[in-house]
Amino acid sequence: MTYQAKIVAGGKISIPADLRRDLGLADGDTLFVERNGNSVVLKSKAEKLREIQDKFRDIAGDYSVDQFLAERGMDAND
Repeated sequence: MTYQAKIVAGGKISIPADLRRDLGLADGDTLFVERNGNSVVLKSKAEKLREIQDKFRDIAGDYSVDQFLAERGMDAND
């Protein structure tokens, strides 16, 4: 679905209420703005965090926190 937003004074963008509601966005939420060629992509803080986690998961593979702690002779409850 395509939504229309308007840029107002000071570069502020008004995101349509239906879209905010569908995405679970609320006043004060953080959005990340990314440029993709000539397009602008808005991502929620939760989405950006998932992307970062996925990137590090690709790097670390199946290496877990429990494995890390075990190698150092520590327990997760320490």
